[in-house]
Amino acid sequence: MVAGWTAADDDKTVSHGLRLSGCRNRPTPTAHSPENHQILTPGADNPEELPSETNGGRYDAVSMSGENEESLPADGTATAPDGEQHTGSGLQAERARRSAQIDDIRAAGGEPYPYRFDRSDSLSEIRSRHSDLEAGSETDDRVSIAGRVMLARDSGKLIFLTIRDRSDEIQLFVSKSVIGDNGFANVKSLDLGDWVGVTGDVMTTRKGELSVRVTECQLLSKAVRPLPDKWHGLSDVDTRFRQRYADLIVNDDARHHFEIRHAIISSFRQTLAGEGFIEVETPVLHVESGGAHARPFVTHHNTLDMQLYLRIALELHLKRLIVGGMERVFEIGRIFRNEGISTRHNPEFTMMELYQAFADWTDVMDITERLITNAARDAIGSTTLSIRGEDVDLADPWPRIRMIDAASEAIGTEIHPSMPRDALADIATKNDVKTAPKWLPGKIIEEIFEAHCEADIVRPTFITGHPVDISPLSRVHRDDPFLTERFELFVDGRELANGYSELNDPVEQRARFEDEQSAKEAGDLERGTVDEDYLRALEYGMPPTGGLGIGMDRVAMLIAGVDSIREVVLFPTLRPEVMTDES
Repeated sequence: MVAGWTAADDDKTVSHGLRLSGCRNRPTPTAHSPENHQILTPGADNPEELPSETNGGRYDAVSMSGENEESLPADGTATAPDGEQHTGSGLQAERARRSAQIDDIRAAGGEPYPYRFDRSDSLSEIRSRHSDLEAGSETDDRVSIAGRVMLARDSGKLIFLTIRDRSDEIQLFVSKSVIGDNGFANVKSLDLGDWVGVTGDVMTTRKGELSVRVTECQLLSKAVRPLPDKWHGLSDVDTRFRQRYADLIVNDDARHHFEIRHAIISSFRQTLAGEGFIEVETPVLHVESGGAHARPFVTHHNTLDMQLYLRIALELHLKRLIVGGMERVFEIGRIFRNEGISTRHNPEFTMMELYQAFADWTDVMDITERLITNAARDAIGSTTLSIRGEDVDLADPWPRIRMIDAASEAIGTEIHPSMPRDALADIATKNDVKTAPKWLPGKIIEEIFEAHCEADIVRPTFITGHPVDISPLSRVHRDDPFLTERFELFVDGRELANGYSELNDPVEQRARFEDEQSAKEAGDLERGTVDEDYLRALEYGMPPTGGLGIGMDRVAMLIAGVDSIREVVLFPTLRPEVMTDES
């Protein structure tokens, strides 16, 4: 216990400091926390609980500061009830008022930021334990809980607060007759956004609202900055992503998206562990930039005085482990690509890659279906998703279509990578697809597919048989030497996964690497180089292997039903913010 303000069922003076009923670490109200200020106009129909709509995450109509102003949005402006604008100076004034409260607490011997709090239950545990408690019930279940103050209403001798922790929300029932005048005034001086820890007995109000009758309250963290606009949450998209901490406080959907993401990643791990895969960690800093077609981020190691690349793929180190005999390995890790930013692309993102010895691309396609279907079931309780207004059941078989067949059907002309390069370029031009002189036949076919097919794919579909010149790490197709045993999974116009029958012939792999090196030297900055250490590993012998890479962010987008990758990445890459006094 922190010396200073405490709480009990009566008012006493003790040797270590002043002891009050109500909120620990709070002084008697001062000019900065007036005892008579109003929290929220009481509801006319029932003074014993917050209106039902407030339990959905909306804020009260009058702020807890007693000044009857709207909480300020992140830009420091808000429309006041009288039509005036709260300017940045209004935000500064509110922060100054709250900071003065902190000074008052410390001057009285309290601590507005204590070291710890002993919590007995999460809010969801209380709700689960008392889910069938009848209206108007009292219990002897005494709990200690903690959360952020999100809603409040003052009805005279009662104060109703809604607090939220990670798991749920619950109402606090604060009675002046229980905690005394000073304690009641201290609770009354709380602001929206403050963290509190309370002890009390579980009960229900006359209307059946599960509540905790507070006997003791402790301020755990004073919020100096007011919460964003209480009616609309945090609606400015750039501000939401830049201030994710505020977004998570006020937007239920944001919290839900990341709960889904967590469940997806957990499901992947559970499925793979059940199939005998071992999770490993491989280097983020690479000597060679390989495993994908992408521009890398470059850095410098001072001690070794050498240039290094942030990894653009997990692949080559994982396949070294297959050479070493680990047979089934996977990694879920961060990837870095120095490329564009869009609703589908963030420069750093999360990949899952796995490699299975003695398997080929057909086995890997089966694993892909199991992983994503299980993830949907575990994350949202269903395998059926709504995609473009259509109900899609992931449990249904996923079709497998060759890239050349899809592209040929879309443009009405048969195309194949065995055709002369110039003939394919002419076909592309006639179909409004631009080409570059350095492109080989496979690259032209891929561009035709992307322009005329990709956006139209709604249901999960495996696009297979990619041309050799765009698949440097995949084995040649056993039935067509111009194609490879490679697939990509597309859903809702997005690529989610990429898999191969892995190339394990070191001689052919060297030739492919050398082709990559030549393309890079000709100006294609996304191409790779010759990785001599990886070639040395292959010379020791890698068994037949199936490999898979899945973009976890895009899987989260799919299952959460969002259209932007920034909705499922906690801290997406943004331009630096220019900070001012009003920020």
